[in-house]
Amino acid sequence: MKVSSLAVSFLYMIRLLISLFFLWLTLGWKVRKARKAFEKQLIRQGMAKKDAERLSAFYSKLKDNIMTTLKGSMFRNR
Repeated sequence: MKVSSLAVSFLYMIRLLISLFFLWLTLGWKVRKARKAFEKQLIRQGMAKKDAERLSAFYSKLKDNIMTTLKGSMFRNR
């Protein structure tokens, strides 16, 4: 009986890890897309490309903070 419950727990853990991996991939792709759109809009409005890139870097920092928080909450509860 214990072997089957361990197997089920292991399968759920694998499923969770796969879901988190796809979340990480999707979030990275969406952030990259949002940064590029934001930069294009700022450049169209007359801002220098370097300044637009510097402002859009906050999207990446926010994504990194979110991922750090998720990783921290996963390992802190163990």
